[in-house]
Amino acid sequence: MPETSTAETQIVSEPERARVHKRTLTVVIMSQILGGAGLAAGISVGALLAQDMLSSDALSGLPTGLFTLGSALAAYLVGRSTQRFGRRLGLAHGFIAGGVGALGVVIAAVAGSVPLLFISLFVYGSGTATNLQARYAGTDLAPANKRGFGTSMAMVATTIGAVAGPNLIDPLGAFADALGVPTLAGPFILAAVAYGAAGLVLFIFLRPDPYLFARQIAVGATHGSDTSSANDTPPVGIGAYVGATVMVLTQLVMVAIMTMTPIHMRAHDHEMAAVGLVIGLHVGAMWLPSLITGHLVDRLGRTPMVIASGVTLLLAGGLAATAPGDSLSLLILALILLGIGWNFGLVAGTALVVDATVPQNRPRTQGAIDVLIALAGATGGTMSAVVMVTSSFQALSLGGGILALALIPVLLWARSRHAVSP
Repeated sequence: MPETSTAETQIVSEPERARVHKRTLTVVIMSQILGGAGLAAGISVGALLAQDMLSSDALSGLPTGLFTLGSALAAYLVGRSTQRFGRRLGLAHGFIAGGVGALGVVIAAVAGSVPLLFISLFVYGSGTATNLQARYAGTDLAPANKRGFGTSMAMVATTIGAVAGPNLIDPLGAFADALGVPTLAGPFILAAVAYGAAGLVLFIFLRPDPYLFARQIAVGATHGSDTSSANDTPPVGIGAYVGATVMVLTQLVMVAIMTMTPIHMRAHDHEMAAVGLVIGLHVGAMWLPSLITGHLVDRLGRTPMVIASGVTLLLAGGLAATAPGDSLSLLILALILLGIGWNFGLVAGTALVVDATVPQNRPRTQGAIDVLIALAGATGGTMSAVVMVTSSFQALSLGGGILALALIPVLLWARSRHAVSP
């Protein structure tokens, strides 16, 4: 039974809600710093490790596809678990599973086992899903006019670990060499420790559970001591579908371009330190703007930020397509814009989903949407290698940027139906 089931009919005061919300954000921030470090391993060296072990450029997008498929399953399980047991257990177990998967990648690299590599990358994806799912914990107890801020606080903390991870590629590689482990497996050693620690932080300190507490408030405010109607699940608003579309498209575009950037750079003789710098700055641009983005989503509205996402992703794809392969500075700028465009879409899309749901249907809906986001990432990661091999990195980047513009007609359609607030 959920840990707050015996207290769901109690009335919760506003000061108490604010206190628990503040504590929740503190714990989530701690876990996201660690989770960001775990997240960085797969996106910085996953494609390169597969390229070495499989001796194939065409299959170098497979790691991203595998761990994003794994994240799809994890997103579904975390969402279902949250609906019944709260966020604490689902998030903690998701991060710990990601740590186990990262350790499996290291073992697979040492043993030269491709099947174990595939299985481990799939399990490693649990950490990716959990890292994203944690942003919802920042919105459970947030007032309606601060949901963008709640999302952003949960996301911005990821920046510290996510930026540090890729920039530790060289020292982690040296550490791996000293242990007799393949160089490219070094970042996954960090991921195993970081994801495991993030899971423990959430399991020990995320009390009271923010989702169960929010559900308790909703029941107390609406029904007092009558819990019979609390079990009725109201329909999800159209805004949730719009938010899902925004997040799916931005994920597809971002992952496709990001995954092939290290391969593109290696083909133009960039050193691993340069790859780490580009990916580190890209990951920083994915998460660091969140604090400002949250305020903009709350103050300017969801619609302008979704449009800004599409335009920024178009600029990123266009710049990546036209930048000379040996121009590190232009690649950095393109990947920074790619991260910012993704950030705009994720924060605005998350706010749209929270606006269109209530505690009774929110975790299940959020989990289902994150499954779609993960599948979009898997598609982008896997197909990006095929597109690049059959055409070019330039065609991949420009095509992704153009695809991002599909966000605008979707949003305008929703607004015409009064399904999305400004």
